[in-house]
Amino acid sequence: MLTALVLICSVAASPDVQDCTPNNATTVMRLPGEFGNPAACFMRGQAYLAGSSIGRELDAGERVKIMCFRTEIIAALLQRR
Repeated sequence: MLTALVLICSVAASPDVQDCTPNNATTVMRLPGEFGNPAACFMRGQAYLAGSSIGRELDAGERVKIMCFRTEIIAALLQRR
């Protein structure tokens, strides 16, 4: 199963969105629930962000990246933050 992370990174810290990681993101949101395939994971991540106050208040200096990981490795990724 997959779990989605929504990352919001500063353009100043990560000009290229590919460099945005859970370690350098200004905001990391873990979606509730798990997904069976990558397409569902990414689409739900986008919808979750769009429905949140954080998503509606993004400014020009922020970039969004949705990452989907196997659920069992999420805890290890977030502990490194």
